[in-house]
Amino acid sequence: MQVRCHGTVPAKFIICPERAKTIYTMILKKEFKYLGAGALICALGLLPMDAVAKKNSKAGDDGVKTTFQTSREWRPTIDNRADAVMVYGVGGNPSDSKRGKQTFEDRVKSWKDRGYTVHFMTGIAWGEYQDYFTGKWDGKWHLDEGQVTQRGDTIWHGHMVPYIVPSENFLKYMKERHVKRVIDAGVDAIFMEEPEFWARAGYSDAFKREWKEYYGTEWRPQHESPEATYLANKLKYHLYYRALDEVFTYAKEYGRSLGRDIKCYVPTHSLVNYSQWQIVSPEASLASLPCVDGYIAQVWTGTSREPNFFNGVQKERVFETAYLEYGSMESMTAPTGRKMFFLTDPIEDRAKDWDDYKRNYQATFVAQLLYPGVADYEIMPWPERIYEGLYRTSADSDEKTRIPRFYSAQMQVMVNALNKMPASKNKVSGTDGIGVLMSNSLMFQRFPLHDGYKDPQLANFYGLALPLVKRGVPVKTVHIENLVFPATLADTKVLLMTYSNMKPLDPEAHRHLAEWVRKGGMLIFCGSDADPFQSVEEWWNTGANSYAAPSQHLFSLMGVPLDAVEGEYKVGKGTLLVMREDPKEHIVNKNGDARFIDAVSRLYALKDKGRRPEFKNNFLLQRGPYTIAAVVDEGVEPDPLVLKGKYIDMFDPALPVRNEVVVAPGTQALLLDMGQLEKPKQPQVLAASFRESDEVAGKRDYSFVAKSPIYTDGVARVLLPSAPSSVLVDGVETLSASAWDADSRTYLLKFENHPDGHRVQFRW
Repeated sequence: MQVRCHGTVPAKFIICPERAKTIYTMILKKEFKYLGAGALICALGLLPMDAVAKKNSKAGDDGVKTTFQTSREWRPTIDNRADAVMVYGVGGNPSDSKRGKQTFEDRVKSWKDRGYTVHFMTGIAWGEYQDYFTGKWDGKWHLDEGQVTQRGDTIWHGHMVPYIVPSENFLKYMKERHVKRVIDAGVDAIFMEEPEFWARAGYSDAFKREWKEYYGTEWRPQHESPEATYLANKLKYHLYYRALDEVFTYAKEYGRSLGRDIKCYVPTHSLVNYSQWQIVSPEASLASLPCVDGYIAQVWTGTSREPNFFNGVQKERVFETAYLEYGSMESMTAPTGRKMFFLTDPIEDRAKDWDDYKRNYQATFVAQLLYPGVADYEIMPWPERIYEGLYRTSADSDEKTRIPRFYSAQMQVMVNALNKMPASKNKVSGTDGIGVLMSNSLMFQRFPLHDGYKDPQLANFYGLALPLVKRGVPVKTVHIENLVFPATLADTKVLLMTYSNMKPLDPEAHRHLAEWVRKGGMLIFCGSDADPFQSVEEWWNTGANSYAAPSQHLFSLMGVPLDAVEGEYKVGKGTLLVMREDPKEHIVNKNGDARFIDAVSRLYALKDKGRRPEFKNNFLLQRGPYTIAAVVDEGVEPDPLVLKGKYIDMFDPALPVRNEVVVAPGTQALLLDMGQLEKPKQPQVLAASFRESDEVAGKRDYSFVAKSPIYTDGVARVLLPSAPSSVLVDGVETLSASAWDADSRTYLLKFENHPDGHRVQFRW
């Protein structure tokens, strides 16, 4: 069972089983309503979760490095050769045509027959659950359990597919009708995606019932006050926390009854995106559940193209936004040892043109690779729409076509690189050690507006992060919920924070922050403390506390005046710098970040022996043989990044070998650096639009099998000891003298791809 109090239990604690019944009784009596997590831990005796985290880290290592999701059966057009496939939905995907659809068991078998590890994915907040809503499951109509707005409108995901208020009855249905069936079908990993409750929802009878059960009071309309908004969103947060806890616990228990170990994962948007899109979700708190083995970071063009402000201009900044989205997911789970897959999508949900998709795919793809500690990937969602969908040939044309051959080849080169992408301890170029504090409560203040206070496009978050990203600083995000883990701030020199857009859910975090500063940390607090959520009824102004704002509690622990004016304060060996402006002012105004950047530079110099941060316009990382580069525009300089060496350009489907690569502002590059090969004398496929297997290397020959989807171009750079005398593809001679590049000792191989595979043999 799970403790739910007015604060939150830090992620490294779980409940002693023998105390569960007593705690549950106390919760029902509301005895914990204003008890902070730290006091709860001391009072009730919680167990450290470090061992659980380590166990899950090992358990999550199931040999699957790459995966993808599809609601379709295997077919040759979508056989992309990842390690695993997540077969979607017992009833498929709501957008699928119902005509001729195979059963779930038939779809699973079709992929297993092709050698895939098969997992299961479905939505926890929406899906093909019409049999539940129309009463076919239990004889009762349940459409009143949809998420409803103030106007009384249900929020729909599709025809007869509402976003769900996850009642206990619905969870019972999910366990019995879906989870049990897929486990019986032989699936050993379950992905429950997108636990989403819209901020504008919260007016249905189902939600009102949950409110009374959770708070013990009558429902309060969230638009009436900041207090009601905050409480409504905390309940939404709890409901999907409970939903995943119950469904995953059932999955694991049922699996154990069959002698099987069922893995459970949560594919979810980033905290940055959910906050910006005004959606509430459990996010980081799920990592405290022993039944959660990991996540998929659902970041793609559709999330990352959401506009934000910088230097007074609101527009799309896809690379920068994606970089911060992936960062918020990586930092959310890093201390817990959970497995993390990063997702990119070669297209997106909105209908655009192929050039738009390609450009933004490259931006998000490079952004994910700049986190070298993550090396597991969902290589694409919905390959059926990528390979078989029709999209515009250009932005100014209504002509539509399937994916162009050049783009499918480039895409497959990129996703096959993910099959080999190593984790690395290398760091992104630039000044490290600067972090931005964030909390799950970022999602609680986004809708509706109160007292005229606005945070346009999440500007109070981006106002701390974007000025640094635009100056080439690999800024990290830090989750306040993870401060209980010593590793969370271990490498942080300067931490940036505000309470203008979020609030601390318990006082424990402040104790860790104050102690970190006393030991030498540099903390910059930016905030006017003028937003209307400062006064919601919470731990800092109830019980023994009477602080007008949560920052006052933090300042009191550091021995700083409660209403500290702008300036620097010495705290032990560290420094607190207070700036009495909301971070949004840094980016919604032209040149609004000058004072802020100077403050960051000064504090960093205090910490790092007088050295100020390095400001540049690029990010560069070496991961094994892969060179990953991005150059930002709107930054400190307009110059391109020039790289010299011997590189294979993996964004060019012709796979040219270049001695110099110029990366212009606003663009990115993925390169294979031939000077970084681990075994430079061994014959090998360096880059390819297919996945090679069954490799055999002799003294005078080298062979492999190449598999990839039908109707796509096979292209590869193959390293050989010397020029080949024969190149056989399925026993047919295809040698071309012009395909050999003597300088790089590589052969450019070309053929028509096929999922059944081609046997390729080189002789020299």
